Amino acid sequence: MSCHTIAAKYQEFHFFSPNAAFTYSVVISFSIIPFTSSNFVLLLVCVINIRNGAVGGVHYYEQPVKDRVVELGLITENEIKRNYIVSGLVLMFFLIVAAPLMVFVVNGAETFFDGFIQLTVMYLLCGLFDRVFIDWYWVGHTKAWLIPGTEDLMPYIHKNTWVKKIIVTIIGYPLFAALLSMIFTLVLNRS
Repeated sequence: MSCHTIAAKYQEFHFFSPNAAFTYSVVISFSIIPFTSSNFVLLLVCVINIRNGAVGGVHYYEQPVKDRVVELGLITENEIKRNYIVSGLVLMFFLIVAAPLMVFVVNGAETFFDGFIQLTVMYLLCGLFDRVFIDWYWVGHTKAWLIPGTEDLMPYIHKNTWVKKIIVTIIGYPLFAALLSMIFTLVLNRS
């Protein structure tokens, strides 16, 4: 769906000004909110995980770091599994349910292609945010994710792991977007 089509839909409502600048600012805000919300959810989950120290987010680390923190008595295997499951459920709910609903209901995507493009952009932006801001900068270049007693295991995200995550982001996220766009297009067009 083009920006002009969205603008035309919003102009149908009487409470929107026919002023083009105002209409386009509304369209942009309706587009930016869904596209940046995935980054916000990811950041919020990470912040909540490390609110009492980086060990709360150890489920994101490589296995040797997890083993070390358990050995040091900083956390148990069960707590790591619980944190992994809770974080995963929140993120998966957002990516599988909330994001497509924003694309198809809020943004008004009506076709597979409209949904696919919007979901792909949303997921790629989220992946880029995760790889660059969270993995490379926040975890790799600040002390926020430093766990005392594991300094010898740094970097926490090895180059090979980071490259694999980039490949999954570039290839996997568009495939995921295609699958969800197909499902949501079929379900919503039957209603």
